[in-house]
Amino acid sequence: MRVHRLLAEACVEILTDVFEGGGAVLDRVLEARFLENPKWGKRDRAFVAETVFEVTRWRRALAFVADSQTMPALCAVQWQRAGLEVPEWWAYEGSRVDDMAAREDALAEQPRAVRESIPDWLDERGFTELGERWDAELSALNRRAPVYLRVNRLRVKVEEALGWLHDNGVSATKVPGVPDALMLPEGKNLPKALLNEGLVEIQDAGSQLIAPMLGVESGMRVIDACAGAGGKTLHLAALMYGKGEIVGMDVSGPKLAELRRRATRAGTRIIRTDAWREDSLKRYAGWADRILIDAPCSGLGTLRRQPDLKWRITEAGIAKTQKLQRRLLDHYPAMLRAGGKFVYATCSVLGSENEGQLGNLLERDPRYAVEEQRTVSPAETGFDGFFAARLGASA
Repeated sequence: MRVHRLLAEACVEILTDVFEGGGAVLDRVLEARFLENPKWGKRDRAFVAETVFEVTRWRRALAFVADSQTMPALCAVQWQRAGLEVPEWWAYEGSRVDDMAAREDALAEQPRAVRESIPDWLDERGFTELGERWDAELSALNRRAPVYLRVNRLRVKVEEALGWLHDNGVSATKVPGVPDALMLPEGKNLPKALLNEGLVEIQDAGSQLIAPMLGVESGMRVIDACAGAGGKTLHLAALMYGKGEIVGMDVSGPKLAELRRRATRAGTRIIRTDAWREDSLKRYAGWADRILIDAPCSGLGTLRRQPDLKWRITEAGIAKTQKLQRRLLDHYPAMLRAGGKFVYATCSVLGSENEGQLGNLLERDPRYAVEEQRTVSPAETGFDGFFAARLGASA
């Protein structure tokens, strides 16, 4: 594929918005640009998306190879890596195309933070908390993420979903160890028209391991306390076979609106939403059999899908989030009935957000005991990184 000037310039503009736009989110900037350019074809959109995602993912490494921090130079190195010819008309400051191969070789001698393209402070934090495991996890988090689907068992069985996808020209395979998960081939996406059928949901395989840890049963009362747009909420509804009551809570009204839309599409009627208010703890005190606290976190386990996150998060931001995690653990279990259980989960690979928070909770409140705990390692599974633990009253 040739590099077309308009698309090349669009890549630079998108990257400039992300890195110089005061914390703009790459996905949203890219989506807005696609809406502004409806005449771009599938290959055009793919070229732009791959360029901006890979430049964002490998920003520091590309800057070393380019001997430049400028977006045009980073794009030139990325196109060279992708096997595309850098056009003669592409003006940038930095190393010549003929010199890039030698600088790629020299990259192997650079510090890990440069090779793996991550801020120095975050590299130090990761190594401090994970030790020798950090190298493997960081490498895994820099790989492109495949698209995983969760089969909606309220509507269709896994084998039926595979046949339905095949009939619609979509190849998918089962994911060992994750009963409802299917994986699309590398670089493939699910057509929006098929997603709107409600037979499958896009959900990382690692994320699909969280809801089953609640041990829900039909007829239970369940609270998803940080539901967001409801991926795990919908999974809980399927695990309850559409019987019982689930309350999806969140501080974001738009996210809860999206959850309601997705619940309708999925064909479940047991989910209702309730925006979090100051009196929510009081109103639901002692109400739930199960609570999922899918806590706000650094999100480091999801870097494969949102590589811009590593450039947006800060040490101060993580510290602030950890204070919120502690408050949630101190207060949200009050919504449990006697004998109820809750799951604390994050999409972080940092122990201070995971085991560390649970250890602190058990020191503060000896009423609880950990019944089951699971760490989803990107390096070991190829999934996004997650942590979850189920707690109940101690004996």
